Amino acid sequence: MTSTRLGYPSGFRARRGLNWFILGLMYASYYMCRYNFRFATPGMMAEFGFSKTQITDMLSAWSIAYGTGQLVNGLITDRIGGKAAMLIGAIGAIAVNLVFGFASFVGTFSTFALIWLLNGWFQSFGAPGMVKINAAWFNRQERGTFAGIFGLMIQSGQFMINNLAPIILAGFAVGTWVVAEHGWRWLFRIPPFFTAIMAILLVFIPKESPEEAGYSGVVKSDAKDGDHSTRASLKESFVTIFKHPLVWFYAVAYACTGAVRNSSDQLAVLYFVEQLHLDLAKKPPAVFYTMNLMPIVAVLGSFTAGWVSDRFFKGHRSPVAMTLYYVESLVILCAAMIIYMGVVGPTPTGVFLGCLFLVLVSLTANSTHAIVGSAAPMDIGGRRMAGFATGVIDSFQYYGTAIALPITGRLIDKYGWGVWYPTMAGFGFIGGCAMVLVMRKQRQMAAPAPAPLPV
Repeated sequence: MTSTRLGYPSGFRARRGLNWFILGLMYASYYMCRYNFRFATPGMMAEFGFSKTQITDMLSAWSIAYGTGQLVNGLITDRIGGKAAMLIGAIGAIAVNLVFGFASFVGTFSTFALIWLLNGWFQSFGAPGMVKINAAWFNRQERGTFAGIFGLMIQSGQFMINNLAPIILAGFAVGTWVVAEHGWRWLFRIPPFFTAIMAILLVFIPKESPEEAGYSGVVKSDAKDGDHSTRASLKESFVTIFKHPLVWFYAVAYACTGAVRNSSDQLAVLYFVEQLHLDLAKKPPAVFYTMNLMPIVAVLGSFTAGWVSDRFFKGHRSPVAMTLYYVESLVILCAAMIIYMGVVGPTPTGVFLGCLFLVLVSLTANSTHAIVGSAAPMDIGGRRMAGFATGVIDSFQYYGTAIALPITGRLIDKYGWGVWYPTMAGFGFIGGCAMVLVMRKQRQMAAPAPAPLPV
């Protein structure tokens, strides 16, 4: 029995779904060991007197390590395979988080920054490994929809830590095990156990290609010669991706995604505490609903953007991404003007508007994150070189973050939270312009070659 959709044999979609489910939850658990930091920042600042400048500098160190790791480890991933890469990243992230949770009593900026930098390096194995595996399991015309699934799975990691962190910070007791209220170090001790469970499942269940699972030739190869292999030499991957005419335009756009997405994500909790005067230990409903709505709308935006690019633009990502970047700019500018009017603050209306803006920014920023960061690299690199293509493009997301966050932290320290949104406002516009250049280059590549002049 054969499916009428793309001619897939019976059982293939179920096996692919299982493969992707484990990979997605594996990567989601990475997020639990990443976004735990933002919930710890108020406690770290209260205990050690860190400024917002120092907090954003720690996040910048993480971003530089993550971005550089994407370049190096993405290249390595194309050589060693996606499963090995994801396992290396998982083991490293588990170890570093536990060190942060048990050895962070020294309280110096350098100690925290170094530990979190190492976490960034190990976590950078995750995305190239996951995207590389899935490039072998999805045809081009399905990859936009895959980007939506990608968004769902990674946002599930945010959803889990968003709900687990308030429980940890509120304190609880299980028998003789007691976690005190505001015990922020436990945010780095408990989530790694989820990552460990998923790492064990990753070893035994997912396969790196349909061929390894017994489905030979089911997914069309991106290579012109029909090669279905999933490994590439370091030289081949490096030269091919670095010379690709579209990869750098996507990289610049993704830097803008990172500047907005990571600023709004990582500083949201501090914004709740300092601007809206909400006590996290009391589990305020505004924080609960906002932090859960942000990943939900991110998933909806990711699915919609991916589906539209597959359904109406035949797998081209740039028209959809361009629109999203420009809409993002308008949303941020509107939010900036309302914040400047002094309406947002510790009042019911002010809290509502402050939370609404974060949700809207999450919708637009994460929609571009999915199709530019996952679908586009698979289109560019195929199953053999998607790891390094992901590494190049995704590295710029975090280089953009590394530049934007320290500037943002210093401006907030000096001028207050009113400068937060204006600082983010220009990045969406630049991202939209980069997508215009992608569309222009794609038209040039699709144009027929000029006829040779007569001799």
